[in-house]
Amino acid sequence: MSDVLPTAFASTTASALRERLKIPLIAAPMFKVSSPALVTAVCRAGAIGAFPSINARTPGLFDEWMRELGEALSVPTDDGSLPAPLAVNLLTHDSNPRFEPDFEIVCKWRAPIVITSVGRPEVVMDAVHDYGGLVFADVVSLHHARRAAACGVDGMVLLCAGAGGQTGRLNPMAFVEAVRQFYDGILIVAGGITRGHQLRAVENMGADLAYCGTRFIVTPESNAPADHKAAIIGAEIDDVWDSDAMSGIPASMLRSSLERLGLTPETRWLQEKREKYDWGSVKETPGVFSLGHGAGDIVKEESAASIIARMEEEYRRSATE
Repeated sequence: MSDVLPTAFASTTASALRERLKIPLIAAPMFKVSSPALVTAVCRAGAIGAFPSINARTPGLFDEWMRELGEALSVPTDDGSLPAPLAVNLLTHDSNPRFEPDFEIVCKWRAPIVITSVGRPEVVMDAVHDYGGLVFADVVSLHHARRAAACGVDGMVLLCAGAGGQTGRLNPMAFVEAVRQFYDGILIVAGGITRGHQLRAVENMGADLAYCGTRFIVTPESNAPADHKAAIIGAEIDDVWDSDAMSGIPASMLRSSLERLGLTPETRWLQEKREKYDWGSVKETPGVFSLGHGAGDIVKEESAASIIARMEEEYRRSATE
């Protein structure tokens, strides 16, 4: 544990988390897109930066990324405050061979927030809580939300209709209301969010934070290739298709890239349902671009800091309108 940089990876409680943020926002962890540069820029601008551990090609590189992030986030911002905490997204499904080595690195560096996806949050709970971290779990249904609540997670990411990449189909207002009947932890809403006044709306409906992913793809700090960024700039909401043909679970993708693979409105849902999520099929399918319903609100590339500053202004202005 001597490698841990406490100023960067200091633990936080659920009740104190909001106080460390300028706006109630998590820049969503995006496969192949979220980079250390993006996480650093987001955290230093006052929101939670998140990335999947598997974006680093090897566990060794993931370890190096965590060291670099620790150094970058130990430096106070211009106003003298510490940057916001980061979050590491772990794919906890059995099909991910990287889970165990990556989780060891998460614990070594004491990542303040761990977000579990496509698997069991309980496999990380004890270790993360032992070092003082928070565990959030992705959920797409009330069934999943009840299971996560029973595990004692600190927060849930409600993947609602319009979320980019892995997605859900539920209306966010109804989903939040249903989960609040039995859960009083942190709720994060994902799905089509690009504006500061939408963050205020998320709070008004009873949630605590929002995910924003697609907007941060079109930034100089992201690892997205130029054609992915250009596709988002040129996309409208009707250009987003949800399909389970990539992995066996629903995901939001660019319509034209799925059509190039031969998929149609009739075939974009698997006829022979897979019994298990297949991580390998996601990893090995090139040229398929993920995006959410918020793509239609994106018309140019902007820095992460500029996006957050604008969202902060919109968020504050919405409180007085």
